[in-house]
Amino acid sequence: MLRHSTMDTPAGPFTLVAGDSGAVRAAGFTADVPELIRLIHPSLAEPAEPADDVGPAQAAVRAYFQGDLTALDSIAVEQRTGGEFMAHAWLVMRDIKPGDPVTYSRYAELAGRPAAIRAAAAACARNPVALIVPCHRVFRTDGGLGGYRWGLPVKSWLLEHESAG
Repeated sequence: MLRHSTMDTPAGPFTLVAGDSGAVRAAGFTADVPELIRLIHPSLAEPAEPADDVGPAQAAVRAYFQGDLTALDSIAVEQRTGGEFMAHAWLVMRDIKPGDPVTYSRYAELAGRPAAIRAAAAACARNPVALIVPCHRVFRTDGGLGGYRWGLPVKSWLLEHESAG
């Protein structure tokens, strides 16, 4: 059974969806739990129930918003995809540090496929564990913000928060 909890943050409502182990399967700046559940790979999707506490991820997210920008590093995630590159790219994304964003082309290089800029962008777009797997730290190659599932104002806020820390 999945558990979910929504917390208020300075960037808006943030919901975590976690499995029994506490590993996060979906996260995003929304209170719409069904929307988040749809992002989870079918092999990991289960019925979800509300919970006051979904595990250590909740405290780590609170610490992040209070200024501990490395708090997210300790959160276990459970993601699955049909493609080998995307699974690897999500692991690599977690190594992009706060205050040190990269372009999609640099991200593709870090993921070991410099020519796969579109695949790198797709890994960002399909990331079900926003914030914790920090797709907000990846920019367009021309330096523009690009897109963000949860809106560019949220992405801008997160980047500002991380650059001030």
